[in-house]
Amino acid sequence: MTAPILVLALLLDALMGEPDWLWHRLPHPATLMGRLIAALDRWLNRPPVAKLAGIVMAVALVGFAATLGWLIHLIPDWGVLECLTVAILLAQRSLVDHVRAVADGLRSSLDHGKQAVAMIVGRDIVSMHEPDVARGAIESAAENLSDGAIAPAFWYLIGGLPGLLVYKMANTADSVVGHMTPRHRDFGWASARWDDLLNLIPARLTALLIALTSGWTDPRPVLRDAPRHRSPNAGWPESALAPVLNVSLAGPRSYGGVMTDYPWVWPEGRRDPGPDDIDAACRALWRAWAGMLALVALIALT
Repeated sequence: MTAPILVLALLLDALMGEPDWLWHRLPHPATLMGRLIAALDRWLNRPPVAKLAGIVMAVALVGFAATLGWLIHLIPDWGVLECLTVAILLAQRSLVDHVRAVADGLRSSLDHGKQAVAMIVGRDIVSMHEPDVARGAIESAAENLSDGAIAPAFWYLIGGLPGLLVYKMANTADSVVGHMTPRHRDFGWASARWDDLLNLIPARLTALLIALTSGWTDPRPVLRDAPRHRSPNAGWPESALAPVLNVSLAGPRSYGGVMTDYPWVWPEGRRDPGPDDIDAACRALWRAWAGMLALVALIALT
């Protein structure tokens, strides 16, 4: 039943996204996960045992998420609650909506574009110009296609609802404590490495889906640029999307007031992307989503 439920969940997420009328009244499951992990961070993150405490937390979260998924799966409702849970934990529609909002903002003004991109990236926006804003939106589109849509679907296929919840918990933990800040360098180490491991296959699958559904069949740019990316996984979908759009991604950017000179992804591409390129990235996201849907449907029929 896993593949048929996933087909329905993918379609439901694409149609409904994350309706404001619901999540203004109830906390989203990802929000609840984040609150739990933030509370554990406050309680457990104490030197000199912060690294050990972080490992214990990561293991405990795996057990909690897997058990919760198994209990939901046991509810005798013909898979209705499970399908709704999967749809809620997929983020294709909401991702496209947030990315497209950056294009709409830029068409209004640079300031509106900056405000929109600040919702989906963590870099400094004050000194951004239009190409920087567009590049940030496109990079976020590529990375979050993997994290928010393809990886959750992949782990649901592999491990059912326990597998999906384990992945979402790990991904949320990485977002909350997985940064290389002084506070989280030790405590978040296990969460960051666990998230890297769980995204190893989905990130590469995402790159393959982006390339093939967009008609790009030359693997050399991806194999060249992805390993040079600052992330072991995000570079794969980014290095697949960049040549499809013929836009250079990554490159220099500022975090916390510090400019970092990251290597370019697809350096031979254009370095002046704008709103039209963001729209093209959104279309590429939907093509990749359709490729995943077709793959899951094929599995469901076999």
